[in-house]
Amino acid sequence: MLKKLLTNLRDYYLVNIKWKKYTFGSNFHAGRNVALWAKKTITIGNNCYIGRNSQIECNTKIGNNVLIANNVSFLGKYDHNYQEIGTPIRFSSQIRDKNYSWLEIDKVIKVGDDVWIGLGCIILSGVEIKSGCIIAAGSVLTKDTEEYSIYAGVPAKKIANRFNSSSDLNRHLKLLDKEK
Repeated sequence: MLKKLLTNLRDYYLVNIKWKKYTFGSNFHAGRNVALWAKKTITIGNNCYIGRNSQIECNTKIGNNVLIANNVSFLGKYDHNYQEIGTPIRFSSQIRDKNYSWLEIDKVIKVGDDVWIGLGCIILSGVEIKSGCIIAAGSVLTKDTEEYSIYAGVPAKKIANRFNSSSDLNRHLKLLDKEK
């Protein structure tokens, strides 16, 4: 009982104080050492979990009922202007600079509803993970996905459909629709 209370207090602190400039749905939980930062916006839906040591460091919109495992990173493709002539990358302009305006500054990672992102995945800015997808552990996602599909690898590619048949998928969708 005390552990649940402390967890709820911690989540309240994160959502309402530490990360108050972002938007969260109900029943959000973040594991230890989760880091959130975006140039403009992070929106997270209802019933979402972000595992330990994960980070979101770009504009992101996450749907409902999303499970993000430990050590997952959401990253911008162009967070450092590596083409600044005469400037080592270490000292080049970066996305956290107030006036940074290099490539794809407004790209957003979009994650649909009912998604599971496995341990250690890297998701790059501008990618859309459609509803129902599973991204296998250790994958690097560089392109948009198809709904209710499983992706794996570096770079991640579709390896299977989430359900064995279209009738199974349709039953799943009907049951989810009843819960609304």
